[in-house]
Amino acid sequence: MINVVIIEDDPMVAGINRDFVNSVSGFRVAGIAGTASEGLDKTLSLKPELALIDVFLPDQSGLMLLREMRRLQIPSDAILITAAHDSESVENAFRYGAVDYIVKPFKLQRLKLSLENYAGMRDRLNSMQSLSQDQIDMLKAGRQAPTGESSPEEMPKGLNDLTMKQVLLYLIKNRQAMSAEEVAEGLGLARVTARRYLEFLDSTGRAAVDLQYGSVGRPLKKYKLL
Repeated sequence: MINVVIIEDDPMVAGINRDFVNSVSGFRVAGIAGTASEGLDKTLSLKPELALIDVFLPDQSGLMLLREMRRLQIPSDAILITAAHDSESVENAFRYGAVDYIVKPFKLQRLKLSLENYAGMRDRLNSMQSLSQDQIDMLKAGRQAPTGESSPEEMPKGLNDLTMKQVLLYLIKNRQAMSAEEVAEGLGLARVTARRYLEFLDSTGRAAVDLQYGSVGRPLKKYKLL
C-alpha cells in the first residue's frame, strides 16, 4: 500500500483529492495538511511514500516546502498539484525532485494516470536488483519498460524525453493553442518532428486539438495542454 499525504489549503479540494486517491487501487491517504508547516510535520511523522503538494500555501510556497523536504532528506516522493503553470515553477519542481506536475483545473483521470505511473515505477524499482541504461531512461521518463506488449504511455520510437520536456515547457510558456509549425519555429525543430510530439500528447490525453478552418484547404490543427 502506498501511503499519501495531501498538502492543500482548500478543505474542499483536499477532500475531493483524498476521496479520489483512496479510490485508486494500492493507494491510501494517511493524512491531510493545510499549510506547508503542517505538511512538513506530517511527512516527518507519517513518512508517506508520496506527497501531493499545492504550490500556493498560506505560509510558504509548496516549492520551498519540497526544497526543505529534500534538505532534511525526507524520502517521500512528491507530485505538485497547482494552478501555477509558469515555466520557472515547473522547472523548479523537477529540480527539487517532483515526479510529476499537474496543473489545476485538471481531470481526475490525469491524477489517476500519474498515480498509476508512480506505482508502476516503484514496482519496477523494487523488483530489479540492477538496471540497464535503457531501463533507467524509461523509468526517468515515467514509462513502462518493454514487456512485449504495447502501452499507451510508451513514447513512440524516435521520440525522446528531453525534447518532450522542451515541447511541454514551450506550450506552458505560450499558453494559447499552438500549431506544429509554430512549435517547430519556436524550438528550432522540423515541423514533422514537432507534429509527432504534439500528436503523442494528444493521444495520451495531455493535450487537446483545436481545429481552425480557413477559407480553403484543410483545417489547421492547434494543440493546447489540458
